[in-house]
Amino acid sequence: MAITSRLKTTKAQLDHQDIIKIAGIQMASGPYVSANLSETERLIEIAVNQGAKLIVLPEYFAIMGLKEMDKINVREEDDKGPIQDFLSKTAKKHKIWLIGGSVPMKSNFLNKVRNSCLVYDDKGKQVARYDKIHLFGLDLGNEHFHEEKTIEAGDAVKVVDTPFGKIGLSICYDLRFPELYRAMGEVNIIVIPSAFTDTTGKAHWESLVRARAIENLSYVIAPAQGGYHLSGRETHGNSMIVDPWGAVLDRLPRGSGVVIATMNPQYQESLRASLPALKHRTIK
Repeated sequence: MAITSRLKTTKAQLDHQDIIKIAGIQMASGPYVSANLSETERLIEIAVNQGAKLIVLPEYFAIMGLKEMDKINVREEDDKGPIQDFLSKTAKKHKIWLIGGSVPMKSNFLNKVRNSCLVYDDKGKQVARYDKIHLFGLDLGNEHFHEEKTIEAGDAVKVVDTPFGKIGLSICYDLRFPELYRAMGEVNIIVIPSAFTDTTGKAHWESLVRARAIENLSYVIAPAQGGYHLSGRETHGNSMIVDPWGAVLDRLPRGSGVVIATMNPQYQESLRASLPALKHRTIK
């Protein structure tokens, strides 16, 4: 897997960086893109009014279809389409960095999409894209999910340099694969936009999110779908922001809303200096 990085953030910039407000958006998206974007805009404005400079949207924020094939009908090409236009214009309007948890993008197959996490800077420019690598599969009771039927997997680890430090990009099921996060190197923030099922979420979501923060000594922003959807699906919610010591700074159990917290780069550096576990690795 290739690691890509955009822009350049120096350690000196981090050393003198102000404390930053970071936020995640929780939704219970439906099958209509325009309605979902209106709700997304409302929630972003709430986060902006609380001072957030980096906002992360959940997986499938723009569409949770009545059936899995619905997302194929609204897939977009690079830099073209209403979902990408919305992300760009909103980031520029509010002068924020905005991460679109996942957007259905054109793939090499007519019957599939790429499930893509898109990053926009405060000028509205797309500066990074991550295509979900690990595709969810579950056959448990009455729940059956096989993402490989409608999604083409990505194959590249993505890290983007930002004014807030290095951000490692991942999506939902990626959370279960710690080797992905190790491949990112020493990142300052990990984002995990998700649409966890309620069944697996109750069992594992918080444990896995906090583990990724602790083992990487990283802030984690984990915004999720949380509620009942018109398709009959139930998602777990429990969106969280977790600090590098594993403490949950904010959470939202269910429904639409915002989680917001303060990121302190100096605190993160002090933890990594006191417990240099990332430098003690012997298996790479």
